Amino acid sequence: MKILGAGDNVADRYLHLATLFPGGNALNVAVFAARMGVHAAYLGVVGNDDVGRHILTSLDAEHVDTTHVRVGGGPNATADVELQDNDRVFLRSDRTTAIFELDAAQLELMRGYDVVHSGYAGTLLPRVAEMAARTLVSFDFGSRFDFDAVNDALPHLHLASFSGSHLSEDGARELVAAARAAGAQHVLVTRGDEGAYFGVGDRVHHQQADRVSALDTLGAGDAFIASILVGLGTGRETGTMLAAASAHAAQVCQVHGAFGHGMPFNVAAVQSAAASTQTDEKAVTR
Repeated sequence: MKILGAGDNVADRYLHLATLFPGGNALNVAVFAARMGVHAAYLGVVGNDDVGRHILTSLDAEHVDTTHVRVGGGPNATADVELQDNDRVFLRSDRTTAIFELDAAQLELMRGYDVVHSGYAGTLLPRVAEMAARTLVSFDFGSRFDFDAVNDALPHLHLASFSGSHLSEDGARELVAAARAAGAQHVLVTRGDEGAYFGVGDRVHHQQADRVSALDTLGAGDAFIASILVGLGTGRETGTMLAAASAHAAQVCQVHGAFGHGMPFNVAAVQSAAASTQTDEKAVTR
């Protein structure tokens, strides 16, 4: 089986640890799929700085094919994270470098993969139909989705995923049913420690979350998605597949960052740059 993660990557900078970690939905799914023993590749843009080089090194260490990665003309995309009352809070982000437009050659190379996964933080949503004409497509809509806005993409999807921690159980089931009715072949709604809901055919399966003392939940949903894609691609029985996906997500919660590979950074320099940017923005608005 061959999986391609296409789209976003980011360096998650943990201010309280003075350490950054490679991440991003499409990149994470590729890494977690590779850890499950399938051929996984990443298509995207990394920075031409030490952070971008660290992300490439981390992908190599995780046996993810980086043939389709392009090095951009600026620093790698970043997101700043800190702990507030033991909760992770994203303070600011700069994803400029990771943004790219899919060209004809990149579109065609997708034919060589069994499934391509992308997500909300990238730019590929408008290209889903074109991608689906070449291979199976998985897309993660995250939690800030407008159902009417994504409705056109759903008939083209092998797997449509949503983050539903803000939803009730009934709300999650209704979302699964609505996405299935709109045409998605499989639908996943994750609800954190409330488990996940998976729809195929006329049935909605509920998978309880594995109970662990979580160190960091970043990347858990991506691990769940990768497990589902590998399970579907290798013909695993649904119940077994969902139990394995839950266990995989719980395992990811035991490390900082999505999949480790921490790199120290200068917190003072980051905070100074952020303060300078805020000052410049205030001056412009006056």
